[in-house]
Order: sequence, then C-alpha cells, then structure tokens
Amino acid sequence: MGNAAIVLAGGNGSRMHSEIKKQYMLIGGKPVLFYSLDTFQKSSIIDEIILVCGSEEVNRCKKEIVEKYGFTKVKKVVAGGKERHDSVWEGLKAVGSCDYVMIHDGARPFIDQNMLERIWEELPKVRACTVGMPVKDTIKLSDIKGFVEQTLPRERLWMIQTPQAFEYSLICQAHKRLAEGKMQGLKVTDDAMLVESMENLPVKLVEGSYENIKITTPEDLVLAEAIQKKRSMEDEMA
Repeated sequence: MGNAAIVLAGGNGSRMHSEIKKQYMLIGGKPVLFYSLDTFQKSSIIDEIILVCGSEEVNRCKKEIVEKYGFTKVKKVVAGGKERHDSVWEGLKAVGSCDYVMIHDGARPFIDQNMLERIWEELPKVRACTVGMPVKDTIKLSDIKGFVEQTLPRERLWMIQTPQAFEYSLICQAHKRLAEGKMQGLKVTDDAMLVESMENLPVKLVEGSYENIKITTPEDLVLAEAIQKKRSMEDEMA
C-alpha cells in the first residue's frame, strides 16, 4: 500500500514576534515549509504526503506552497485541530491507506534523504522509531524549589526530533484511543510518547542531525540561513 508522510504546518509562531507565520518565513529565498516537503517529494520511500495546517490556511498552503512549487505527492491539504495530537489524528484519517507513516513538524526544514533512509532501514523491523541526537550538554534534574536533585547520565540522553515513523495501523490505533478519551490525564508531547504510553512498545532511536533544528524563535532563522547557505555550497561542490 506504500508509505505516507504527514507534515504539520499549523503553528501560530507566536514566539517569532512576527505577523508572518513561521512556515511562510523565508530561508534562502524559499518558505520554511518548502524544504521538508521538497525532501519528501524527492524521496523514493514516500508515496503520499498529507499537509496539515490551520483551518484558515488551507487555501493559502495549496496555492503558495503546493501548487507554486509543484509538490505532486501532496494528495491532500487538511485543517488541523486544537492541539498537536488533534492535527496528527486529522492527518492520519486523511491518508488513503498505507503501510507506514512518517510524522514530521514542518518547522524543521533540514531533514535529508540519508535521514529518511536510516528511518526506513529500521522501521519495518521495529514498527516505531524517532530520529534524535545525543545531548551535548550536561543535564540536571531540579527539585520543586529549583535546586539540583540529580545529574542525569548524559550518555543515555537524546534530543528528540522529527520525523517520527510508525506502522500505520499501530499509530492509528494509538491516536484513536486518545481521541476516544481512553487515556485521560496523559499529556502527549509527541507521537513516540503516545506509542510508549498506550501500546507498551519500545520506540527505536535513529540518528537524526544536529542541523535538524526547529524554527521557533528569531534566533533560529539566523542559524537556519547559515545551515542553508552551507548546504547550498555543498550541493554546488558535489
């Protein structure tokens, strides 16, 4: 049945302090959202893309992103929900049928083909995986008064990124249970956490990239421009 990618582009970008939503901000002359869609478009692993955006942005995403840049693998542009997990659920329901699905935050423009291949190498064997990178800093756990309670073992700590990838039936079952209110009190921050909590299934960590940053604040755009300039120079030299 093939593989799908769900790209989430519904953030309001309030921390950017800009009237322009972050998915439309330019990096190297193209919108932030362009880059991850372009990677999925060019991937032989992905057969179908579902783009999830704010209800008021559906037509704009179609015209200014999908149609303008010729993303033929984008089969549907759908409106998301109130919370991130609601938007993922809308995306999952919009997928026609597939074997596996990658769920990605469109505010992370710098995924690449090698990353997708590393995911695909593991996914059929483990059913659930997420990209990430080992932390570089020492991480300390605080108590409620702000004092150090514990220094965590850095060699076992990872910064989690997206894409996160799953067997389609598995992640659908997990989101369906959440939507039906069967996991009350669970604060879901990502899809891997949902599978960990609801399916009791270990999620495999796959190497991502330290360049796979999330565009959240104005400072991130400065770094993103530098990364894109570096990648453009590497492409010219290849």
